[in-house]
Amino acid sequence: MALPEIVEIVPPAALAPAVVTIPGSKSITNRALILAALADGETRLRGALWSDDTEIMVEALRALGFGIGVEADPGEAANRTIAVLGRGGRIPNAGSEVRPLEIFVGNAGTAARFLLPLLCLGRGVYRMSGSARMHERPQAALFDALRQLGYRLDTEGGRLPAVVRGEAGGGACVVSIEESSQFASALLLSAGRGGWRVTVSGEDAEESAYVALTTKLIDVFPTSGGDFQVEPDCSSASYFLAAGAILPEAEVAIASWPESDWQPDARFSAFLERFRAGDEAEYRDVSRLHDLGDAIMTAIVIAPLLPRACRFVDLGRLRLQESERVEALHRELEKCGARLTESGDALTIAPSALHGAEIETYDDHRLAMCFSALGLRVAGMRILNPGCVAKTFPNFYAKLAAAPPAGLGATILDATSGRLLAGADLIA
Repeated sequence: MALPEIVEIVPPAALAPAVVTIPGSKSITNRALILAALADGETRLRGALWSDDTEIMVEALRALGFGIGVEADPGEAANRTIAVLGRGGRIPNAGSEVRPLEIFVGNAGTAARFLLPLLCLGRGVYRMSGSARMHERPQAALFDALRQLGYRLDTEGGRLPAVVRGEAGGGACVVSIEESSQFASALLLSAGRGGWRVTVSGEDAEESAYVALTTKLIDVFPTSGGDFQVEPDCSSASYFLAAGAILPEAEVAIASWPESDWQPDARFSAFLERFRAGDEAEYRDVSRLHDLGDAIMTAIVIAPLLPRACRFVDLGRLRLQESERVEALHRELEKCGARLTESGDALTIAPSALHGAEIETYDDHRLAMCFSALGLRVAGMRILNPGCVAKTFPNFYAKLAAAPPAGLGATILDATSGRLLAGADLIA
């Protein structure tokens, strides 16, 4: 079975303490898969996320000729232990000018960006393509940096699809991360094997949390094979932490909370202090650049429940991701009765009396999960295309519905038939 076309979230009738297990970090898993492929010998990634985005990365690496084994994780259904046989910087498979090796990346931005420099280390011709939305997303800064390094890429308009010729290259490049920090991360992951010197422009690399995550991961990764533990995804944890804040009687904790400071969204708990402080909270702008990463979407969706207006800034990159997220958040929050204004790349949200609505998710996993979390407090939230959560959190709805302490005890219905969903029906 699978999730229906539209679900309704029914707030839990009773609340009890919960300790929720969160799947592995998508950002770390897809970076680690590239590093494992470039390593010497076998690397076992434990606690690795198994979702649409990471499966796409695994299948692309298999198409390139890397041996990969996948085993279930007894502690978390959406995780796997993934064993990758690294080839020391060699790419086993390649295509030709007449028949390039096809690499399909769907709508997985990390897979698309991280794989492109890896393909340049090959010795043949590759063609990368993706979904219609992926073909709209910017790639020009990465293409330009790879050309600076001497590699040949055939593209149109700075976007996918792209034909890449793996051949001799090297030297230095400058890459802009104005549109996405993933461009710099992509180059850094393969730079050691490529012998590249990468300079980041457009934003200080030290201020870019996702570039910093990449460099810290590179520093500790076992380059000669071995074991690597992927930590839980803090962006995915934000939906459950938000539930604990908007349901005052709830006590929600996350199992095995990361001890590192790698993930920007580990700072989400600082935003939640505003809920706990109420009128006594100190209010200032919340920045996607300096305060939060993807979890700023979770903060925006629950912001109407704050006692005072809150302004969210530096949201420009949200417009270039799985959907035009600023516009989508604005439109769907207004459906729920939220009072907000949009100015440039900022949203100001005032305290609002919210009501349920039918939420369009735009095939965007984070929109689906943000508004589902809000539905734990606001009755009548109906989520279109909930299956899009498969991109990063396939058992998200199963965890919402699980009885405490493993979940939050929400009731989830097929909104068309009114049928109660349980078991496999809740897996995307």
